[in-house]
Amino acid sequence: MHDETTAAAAPAYPLRYDVEYPEELSRWLIFVKWLLVIPNLIIVWALGYAVSAVTFIAFFAILFTKRYPRGLFDFVVNVNRWNANVMAYLMLFRDEYPPFSWEPGEYAVTYEVDYPEELSRWLPLIKWLLVIPHLIVLLFLFIAVYFVYMIAFFAILFTKRFPRGLFDFVVGVHRWTNRVNAYANLLRDEYPPFSLR
Repeated sequence: MHDETTAAAAPAYPLRYDVEYPEELSRWLIFVKWLLVIPNLIIVWALGYAVSAVTFIAFFAILFTKRYPRGLFDFVVNVNRWNANVMAYLMLFRDEYPPFSWEPGEYAVTYEVDYPEELSRWLPLIKWLLVIPHLIVLLFLFIAVYFVYMIAFFAILFTKRFPRGLFDFVVGVHRWTNRVNAYANLLRDEYPPFSLR
């Protein structure tokens, strides 16, 4: 009982990432998704350069004002949402083509980050160091994800379904990765949990 109370009282991480589970997937689309998604990938790749510039500006803004400028924050979150939509399609989570948009609610992917009213002035100087344990664990998790995708590919080909347990595992790894990215890229100061949930 104590564990349930503690879990209920523990605050959730201020980043939410989830993908709706599809009941059925196309068995033939898995062969061409990588090709179909190229226009979206080009846009997301180009926006990634803008995000790098914004993060550089935000670093100094946080250093001097302890705030991430709201417009820049929203821009980065929106680009990350667009990227999450594109990756969900590319990684076989969904068959619906991702919209050329970063608006929330237009795709079966949730990506939201709560805006922080104040950030630590000095933490941005060492976040790169603090994420190293996460990067080590994520390296091994992505090796496992590689094998999961091989299994999922054939499962979709023969059954038109991404096995639910494997789906939840891969979404969990992506959730963990998104939290680490949000922390390392200055969006939040809360240290991300070592968790797939």
